[in-house]
Amino acid sequence: MTTLLVTHAACAGHDMGEGHPERPARLRAVEQALESERFQMLARDSAPRASKEALSRVHPAAYVEAIEQASPKQGRVRVDQDTSMSPGTWEAAVRAAGGAVFAVDEVVAKRAVNAFVATRPPGHHAETATPMGFCFFNNAAVAARHAQAVHGLGRVAIVDFDVHHGNGTQDIFWNDKSVLYASTHEMPLFPGTGARGERGEHDQIVNAPLSPGDGGEVFREAFDVAILPRVEAFSPDLIIVSAGFDAHHRDPLANINLREEDFAWATRKIMAIAQRRCGRRVVSLLEGGYDLEGLGRSVAAHVAALMGS
Repeated sequence: MTTLLVTHAACAGHDMGEGHPERPARLRAVEQALESERFQMLARDSAPRASKEALSRVHPAAYVEAIEQASPKQGRVRVDQDTSMSPGTWEAAVRAAGGAVFAVDEVVAKRAVNAFVATRPPGHHAETATPMGFCFFNNAAVAARHAQAVHGLGRVAIVDFDVHHGNGTQDIFWNDKSVLYASTHEMPLFPGTGARGERGEHDQIVNAPLSPGDGGEVFREAFDVAILPRVEAFSPDLIIVSAGFDAHHRDPLANINLREEDFAWATRKIMAIAQRRCGRRVVSLLEGGYDLEGLGRSVAAHVAALMGS
């Protein structure tokens, strides 16, 4: 078994306009970073479309239908102040969610030891029935619900190191003791959620906010003290990573000063828990990361860690 890379060219067809930070070039930067000889042993596959059934385990059927119907034939349709749809958005969004579902299938079936899903749009800001923050469907939540419904996995941990708090993921699982959501993120920063006191109905939400200017040392301490012990104690059957790389020091949308080795370190720590608790099952999903050089270097470090190199 090896690490699986899941992606699809259609995910570059989602275009929110010139100058928008969540742009098709992000996917090209990731692809270029993973073209080197270092990654020749990656298994590679295409992201299928998510079924309406898979999406509707998280999002009401009426919401899924509304997103599909809102997709324009030409031009763009704005769904919130910084999120819009182009003619390629629907296809990209269902491939992004479908890639997450497919990766779960492959990892649970032991056809891959773990997986990285390089798709867009991202997902962790999407709430149950609200698109926001560049997100339409909550890919991590769709993957978690699929793991539970189809594969019978009881407990899923979602670890989110995107620099922005995953308000959507927290909202979806707030009342669900079967899913642990653990996040490090900058605060104050969009979307304004993620305080330490936000703990969920069953104390299964773990927020470890970072302050503007914090670097790798503070990030690693937060991970070691607040995040990893809770994931370990939860003893999940699967770990999903919301892998945003916008805490990189080059990123224009935030003020955290991580370097690619910090993401590699966090990845290895997550993998060590997966080794002990859930048969090494880790599915990582691309979230943010808006400086192309920082994104490419960080993804390479993350995927190399997943591969054990």
